[in-house]
Amino acid sequence: MFKKILIANRGEIALRVQRACREMGIKAVMVYSEADRDAKYVRLADEAVCIGPAPSGQSYLSMPAIISAAEVTDAEAIHPGYGFLSENADFAERVERSGFTFIGPTPESIRIMGDKVSAKQAMIRAGVPCVPGSEGALPDDPAVIKKTAKAVGYPVIIKAAGGGGGRGMRVVHTEAALIHAVQTTKAEAAAAFGNPEVYMEKFLQNPRHIEIQVLADTHRNAVYLGERDCSMQRRHQKVIEEAPAPGIPRRLIEKIGERCAAACKKIGYRGAGTFEFLFENGEFYFIEMNTRVQVEHPVTEWISGVDIVRTQIAVAAGEKLPFTQRQVQLRGHAIECRVNAEDAYKFTPSPGRITTWHMPGGPGVRVDSHAYTNYFVPPNYDSMIGKIIVHGDTREQALARMRTALSECVVEGIKTNIPLHRELMVDASFVAGGTNIHYLEEWLSQRER
Repeated sequence: MFKKILIANRGEIALRVQRACREMGIKAVMVYSEADRDAKYVRLADEAVCIGPAPSGQSYLSMPAIISAAEVTDAEAIHPGYGFLSENADFAERVERSGFTFIGPTPESIRIMGDKVSAKQAMIRAGVPCVPGSEGALPDDPAVIKKTAKAVGYPVIIKAAGGGGGRGMRVVHTEAALIHAVQTTKAEAAAAFGNPEVYMEKFLQNPRHIEIQVLADTHRNAVYLGERDCSMQRRHQKVIEEAPAPGIPRRLIEKIGERCAAACKKIGYRGAGTFEFLFENGEFYFIEMNTRVQVEHPVTEWISGVDIVRTQIAVAAGEKLPFTQRQVQLRGHAIECRVNAEDAYKFTPSPGRITTWHMPGGPGVRVDSHAYTNYFVPPNYDSMIGKIIVHGDTREQALARMRTALSECVVEGIKTNIPLHRELMVDASFVAGGTNIHYLEEWLSQRER
């Protein structure tokens, strides 16, 4: 097992990984930007290294700075968390070449799954169902593009091969708009991701967003830990996640979960990963794989009893998964609300000093956050400052616990989206379960009328 790990991230995930290291008796090295000098996890670290000024391009995205920090502190491995460099194959490669262990998949796996075209082709070969669409990247020939769209059937969606986070996508309803949409998306993809390749998929009208959590080791073992429903989204950004997904038969989950685990073995995957699907009319359609720990991993941890971050570290150290698929037992229901420093309904960021920070507690309540009273939320990064996660024997109990937890929250000095969560927890459609990915945006637009 490693003696010292460098955590190349910030915020709540940096604290989460630090806690796992402490439990395992591993020293944690924190890197931080000047804006995060007073962060809780920096103060709690065994060692801390400032890697640059506030802009992430000069700190958390600086590969030389992070690797230098690992060198001067004699760290043996680097945990990238999520976001920043966590799915950057070049970074994983540089980490390994510099003599450190990258706590994540191989650079090859990240590369294959990071490119949406190669990921889709890999999944088709592995027998994972995909959204109908182009077999690979779209060519330049307008006639071929039109022929493909006709075969797929309108509406279609044009996606950037190197895209992610809801960027690089355009829905097309008619042939007249098709070529312009392809050319525009290509130009945007080249500028945003350095890769102009785009591909086409059938645009599903009212799907749910369901994901399968997997864990794999270097001994060709792979398991899936059930599913999560992440359909409550705004602009492709998740707001609420839960596990298991309401109303989907277990036989369907088991079938797709087994295919995901088999795909991991086929591509030689290692570590934690998430297969993301659109689910409509009883069918799963693969859209992408996230080759890292997810923001919403706590809901899966709670229903499975598996510490995903701890397992990531153990697998990276060469250990076998400590359980088989048969030993995975899912219990109860978990819900997660992301707490963002933003206006609850306008979604404008609200950085600044937190003058009061009181989070809930009690049975079945977990709060993952690096915030505290007098903490200054910097304007330089993502607005998420924490997550409230609850667990209950049933979904009804989990909903009741989340309502109670949210009622206990007191945050002053900045705005948060907690009022939005309080409303959603009593919304009839959400309480019934099974809302699609467009529901929240439609709910918000109706609320404004």
